[in-house]
Order: sequence, then structure tokens, then C-alpha cells
Amino acid sequence: MTARILNFVGPTNEFELEARRCGYRRVAGLDEAGRGPLAGPVVASAVVLPSRCRLIGCDDSKLLSESEREQLYVVIRKRAVSIGIGCATEQEIDRLNILEATRLAMHRALAGLMPKPDCLLIDAISLPACPIPVRSIIKGDALCMSVAAASIVAKVTRDRLMAEYHRVYPHYNFLSHKGYGTEEHLLQLATHGPCQIHRRTYAPVADVIARSRDVLPQHVQQELDGQ
Repeated sequence: MTARILNFVGPTNEFELEARRCGYRRVAGLDEAGRGPLAGPVVASAVVLPSRCRLIGCDDSKLLSESEREQLYVVIRKRAVSIGIGCATEQEIDRLNILEATRLAMHRALAGLMPKPDCLLIDAISLPACPIPVRSIIKGDALCMSVAAASIVAKVTRDRLMAEYHRVYPHYNFLSHKGYGTEEHLLQLATHGPCQIHRRTYAPVADVIARSRDVLPQHVQQELDGQ
């Protein structure tokens, strides 16, 4: 019952206030965007909001429209005490695995905060080697204001990156699906094969590469492998 009520109300600043009652002064929310797509980076954002900050309409980025996210992104950039953004590339995702690459992006986002936070609220993921106290919150982007703000910043940042990639690789239509495994994306992947930003360890991409090895010239195979 409590979870349903909180989700209906939307994110609040109760987690931040509780941290401040414990003596912390710069409380950062941390979240990511882009763990599931077949292409492009995973992006993390860390956001420190001022005390008792209210961001009307702020919510889990997945529940907002693109225009709502863009509008809130502008507000968050104006009102935040500090914002850090970190990315892990598709090559790092393939080399490390998506969980470790997400953690790498998160550490990079935290490194970009100035002044540095003294407490961290994060959306249901552990962050080993974090130098400050961490509280992991299940569904944090739907319950905690600074985590929701971080989810919006991460999502908008990644979507803008994918729009840039769309101009480089227009036949995949990254502008529409942002690299997620939609029917359209899978069709284009099967038609054209993977490009440089596809995650080669993800099954649909790996399957296309495997099917192509027996029929493609060696120099094309090397290109698919990123050599």
C-alpha cells in the first residue's frame, strides 16, 4: 500500500531531508540511462539539489514524454547545486559487461560533481569503492527527487548523443528508437549489419555477426569486429 501511494504522489525530497538530518549537507542523486539498448553508450548522471527543492512534474524519466523531459532538463540545470555526467562507451560495455560499465559511468558522473557530495542516493544498484556513504533505493527514480532529476539528465543527455549518431548512421534511424531493440532497429540491423556503435556482446548483434562470418570477405569481418 505504501509503495502504491508513494508512486502515485511521485518523487519527494524525504530521502534528502533524512540524510541532512543525519548531518550530510551535499546529497547527490545518481541514476543511469541506456543499459538495455543494442547500440550507443550507457550514460549516468549525478545531481545535487538545494535543500527542500521542489521540481514540479519531476518523475522517473521513463514515465515522461520527450518534451516533458526536455523542459525539466532545463529547470534542473538551472536549479541544481551541481551536476555530473559520465559515459561508458559501447566498447567498454563489451569489454567489461553492462553492469560494470554502468558503474564506471556512475563513477565518472560523481567525479564531475563540484563541490563534491558527502552522501549518495542511488537507484537500486551497488557501487563498490564509492568514497562516500551510499543509500540504494529500490525504484529510487520514482520515489526520490534527486534520483529522478538524475534519471532525466541522463536520459536527455543520452538521447541527444543518439541524435548525433543518427546523423552519422542515418539508415539505422537512431533518432527514433535511440538504439533500443525495436522491430525497426532489428530489421535495419539484419539488413545493414552492425555499425561502430553497436554492442557486439548483445545477443541480436552477436547473432548477426555470427551469421555473416561465413559469407563476408575478411576485411568486412574485421570491420564488424571493430578492428
